[in-house]
Amino acid sequence: PNCSSPSSFILTGIPGLEAAHFWIAFPFCTMYVIAVLGNLTVLLVIRADPRLHLPLFYFLSMLAATDLVLTTSTMPKLLRIFWFQTHEIIFEGCVVQMFFIHSFSVVESGVLLAMAFDRYLAICRPLHYSAILTGPTVAKLGLAAAVRGIGLITPLTCMVSSLSYCGPRVIPHSYCQHMSMVKLACGDTRPNSFYGITAATVVVGSDSTLIAISYILILRAVVGLSSRDARLKSFCTCSSHIGVILLFYVPGLFSFYVQRWGQSIPKHLNILIADLYLLVPPMLNPLIYGMRTKLIRERVLSLLWQ
Repeated sequence: PNCSSPSSFILTGIPGLEAAHFWIAFPFCTMYVIAVLGNLTVLLVIRADPRLHLPLFYFLSMLAATDLVLTTSTMPKLLRIFWFQTHEIIFEGCVVQMFFIHSFSVVESGVLLAMAFDRYLAICRPLHYSAILTGPTVAKLGLAAAVRGIGLITPLTCMVSSLSYCGPRVIPHSYCQHMSMVKLACGDTRPNSFYGITAATVVVGSDSTLIAISYILILRAVVGLSSRDARLKSFCTCSSHIGVILLFYVPGLFSFYVQRWGQSIPKHLNILIADLYLLVPPMLNPLIYGMRTKLIRERVLSLLWQ
């Protein structure tokens, strides 16, 4: 057979659960709506209230914008697959979707690291906070996260686009993931696999390690607080933040490595976790980082009251 780029791919959804697709779409749609409304609310509230024009809330705006891109690049197509059986996606659309998913996952990891750094300065170095995290510094950190994400995934996207594809064009997934596309290619795909594994391991390994160090230092400082109420409040805040961070990293790494070596893991379980990885953190981030913040909570409640 001729080896070239196909005109389109077929996305199967969740293999093994095709009969339940119609009903699975309802909780997925609910979570997507909550994620979109929550992140849009955070963005609008921060933009409208001058009191929220601070480094922490700028980082929160970046996180909300990144979550909107992640969910919107996948969920509308996923819901069309589940409800309307529109499984086909053009090749270019598949490549673009893969680029947005992986690049903005890296961007979100960078933003979470910047937020951990912000909390470390606020709790452990409060006297130096305003001097270090100035407006230009916040902008540079956000730009660095975006450049790193786009810069790392652009070569991967070019490598996938240049592969030749023979035979079946069915992707056993709900969206266009890098390794799912590579498995359909013919020829030598080792450079793609090596680059993908190396990039994911370096990004997640370095970012998660630095985030862990930041929160260890924060918790050590919290233990030294004299007020019991202050310690309890700080512990609750840190634990909720750590929970959301784990929900972002653990399912993503699980899905990433299972695609390569987890042949004994049921396919439908892997795909379901990969789908929830792009839904649950964007849905929870506005609640954990936004509504638990007093200024944002008061602003949202006042708007609702009006």
